[in-house]
Amino acid sequence: MKNSPFLAPVPFYWCDKCHSPVMGKLCSCGEKTRPVSVTPPGDVRPAFDRDRNLVNRLFEEQFGVPLIPEGFLAILNKVPDEDRMEEIIIGGAVVCAIRYIPAESRWEVLPREAAASLVVPTKRFIKVTDDAAGYIKEGSSVLMPGVTFVSPDIAVGDSVFVIAESGECVAVGRAKMSYQETVGATRGQLVRTRRTQKPVVDASPSTWNDAISANKNILDLYERKSIEFILDVIAKNPDIQPTVSYSGGKDSLVTLLITLKAGLRLPLIFADTGLEFPETIENVHQVSEMFGLPLIEESGDSGFWEAFETQGPPAVDFRWCCKACKLTPVKTLIENEWGEAISFIGQRKFESAKRMQSPRVWRNRNVPCQLSAAPIQHWTAMHDWLYLFREKAPYNPLYELGLDRIGCFMCPSSDIACMKDIEARYPEMWADWEKKLKAWGDANGRSPEWASKGLWRIRETNEEDGDIDGHF
Repeated sequence: MKNSPFLAPVPFYWCDKCHSPVMGKLCSCGEKTRPVSVTPPGDVRPAFDRDRNLVNRLFEEQFGVPLIPEGFLAILNKVPDEDRMEEIIIGGAVVCAIRYIPAESRWEVLPREAAASLVVPTKRFIKVTDDAAGYIKEGSSVLMPGVTFVSPDIAVGDSVFVIAESGECVAVGRAKMSYQETVGATRGQLVRTRRTQKPVVDASPSTWNDAISANKNILDLYERKSIEFILDVIAKNPDIQPTVSYSGGKDSLVTLLITLKAGLRLPLIFADTGLEFPETIENVHQVSEMFGLPLIEESGDSGFWEAFETQGPPAVDFRWCCKACKLTPVKTLIENEWGEAISFIGQRKFESAKRMQSPRVWRNRNVPCQLSAAPIQHWTAMHDWLYLFREKAPYNPLYELGLDRIGCFMCPSSDIACMKDIEARYPEMWADWEKKLKAWGDANGRSPEWASKGLWRIRETNEEDGDIDGHF
């Protein structure tokens, strides 16, 4: 990707011997790994059952067969797009992407040629002569003279597979003609092909336990380095109370586990925004009880609604919410409890361009009493998950329901695809939110669609607090 703000290399590889993802160039089995080319930032993560079912349903709807075979690991990579787009990695290769189109309220599958190494499409495919296939593999579009079969379900704009008579998939692309238009036609461009990489696909089953074993040396190294960082921060600030900022998310859970491995038993601090998922509240208390650690909470609920009345809803480009219902409550909590505190926070540089540029130890100008430190700054989401799987840690069940990050249920930074799922799963919470949105919109001259179509998420303003980071 050109001009990517994510400058760090993506540490994502595959071991063909262990049939597993490896977060480094050498597998724990001793074999050298091969790099997997994914779109930056490359914060890859496991596909849970809900994700696998979604991909298989979409692929079957478009191409007649499910994509992910039983017993195979599937990995997701969220990439920049208008709304939500995920690359699907199987066998050490990107085999397709799925993209949500908000204007049409639907998902679209964008296949790669590598998918044909796993499945044979029964819908939306075109067959060409082997002679024509040679030109197509060199970059030519699919022209009618070389076509021997057109699937009758193809419409203009559909993604299609191009298959040679030999059975080889020679290209993927978009149909420029419908099936009906091809009947009797002897000329014309049928498919505009899309150039994609043709990587090796490791078509062998494996498990997450295999992946944990393959990454043992890497996980041990990352754990050790993070422990050293934690102990160093504490040694350099001996008079400041250390704590763990626990949000109920995977990153803060890994951070907590690392502090325990360092021999520390630190209090947990939690800012309840009043907009949390019920599963998050339950996880916070479950983790506190499981590890026998004191939990110190502060509510940001009143601060959010007071600011909402005067400033309207938060937006992607106007995130006053983080200061109102996270940072300010944490400031109050720390000042009341200790006066000053170190907070070990689950910040990772692969989460965003801003966090890529963030120092590893810092003070937020809105919470000067808090010295923040990020032990897992250099971890990817896959490091997180392999570590949590290995430690059999009690992670938030929301991740298995399709959420890739945990926060306020109506966070404006969420994509429309995610919000649609949340609305369906928590109809009462969402209806109450839309009611408040509509009331504010009506009082401030917004259109009827402003609340219902998610237009409130974009403010296009330069207010001072619009760049406040959500970590605390």
